[in-house]
Amino acid sequence: MTLKKGFASDNWSGVCPEIMQALQDVNPAHNEAYGELDDPVTEAAIEKFKQHFGDDIAVFFVYNGTAANVLGVGQLMRSYHAVVTAKTAHLNEDECAAPEKFIGCKILELEPQEGKIRPQQVEPFLNSIGFQHHAQPKIISISQVTEMGTIYTQEEVKDIADFAHKNNLYFHMDGARIANAVVALNTDFRNITVDAGVDVLSFGGTKNGLMFGEVVIFFGKEKAKDFEYLRKQSMQLHSKMRYIAAQFDRFLTDDLWKKNAQHANNMTILLAEKLTQFPQLKITQEVKANGIFCIMPPELIPQLQKKYFFHVWNVETHEVRLMCSWDTTEEDVDGFVSLIKKYLS
Repeated sequence: MTLKKGFASDNWSGVCPEIMQALQDVNPAHNEAYGELDDPVTEAAIEKFKQHFGDDIAVFFVYNGTAANVLGVGQLMRSYHAVVTAKTAHLNEDECAAPEKFIGCKILELEPQEGKIRPQQVEPFLNSIGFQHHAQPKIISISQVTEMGTIYTQEEVKDIADFAHKNNLYFHMDGARIANAVVALNTDFRNITVDAGVDVLSFGGTKNGLMFGEVVIFFGKEKAKDFEYLRKQSMQLHSKMRYIAAQFDRFLTDDLWKKNAQHANNMTILLAEKLTQFPQLKITQEVKANGIFCIMPPELIPQLQKKYFFHVWNVETHEVRLMCSWDTTEEDVDGFVSLIKKYLS
């Protein structure tokens, strides 16, 4: 087997050593299944989340990000409700219509600016509230980091939350890369979530060194009423729950989440700086987290992909996405840049 590293996605990277060791550490013992009360590993992980987000939270482990997003918003909706989100959001583009299938709801999409939506964009949809012929807007959802690699500030998150609550809407955050956002903003998890008014968070770890598993966190335990039944019905109750929980317990210990995210962000900034030496390349979005969006000469792309695979984001404009991970090295960056120099010189 040929081992290959590239810049396709932080989902492509392996499991960081600390997480792999955590899985090994919980393997020998027999623990209560399904994360029941006698499972100390799951309880320990939940306590770690409370240290970061406060006591008035409800924490549920699931297999993947699609489940975290769909179940998180589905808990707070009925089938006649609608989610308002960016056109580029995972809920809209990358969940294979899972919200429509499992919730039966409608997605109301907005055209993002630099990957982000603004409260004023949601206002036209409010005209549907109370009109029985229209789907009823119920949740605003954002991605943090956005699908374009940009980041909502705490003020921007709070503005959306205030608007949502003023209009009797809930506010969901897809935090698949929330650790990268927290590091980039030099803040903490609370500041851009519960303290900013988020109601439900999909907390991601797989893109930052975990093997599998994501978390649904409700801010305010009352919002999670009967969610355990929804999780089970949706085939997301992991029998050997400790293997998800142990990963997050270690992830939230000794700032491992921060170490991994900081490294990925640093490598991305380094790569972006080196790309600016080539006038033939154009970075299209401000680089804040661990993603770069860059327009390249079309003939260059396939040459680079032979050794360092990455995705073409926009075929028409030849814009590509370059993602760095917790295990991206300076040698990876330098090798990629050297290859660009070879073909552009």
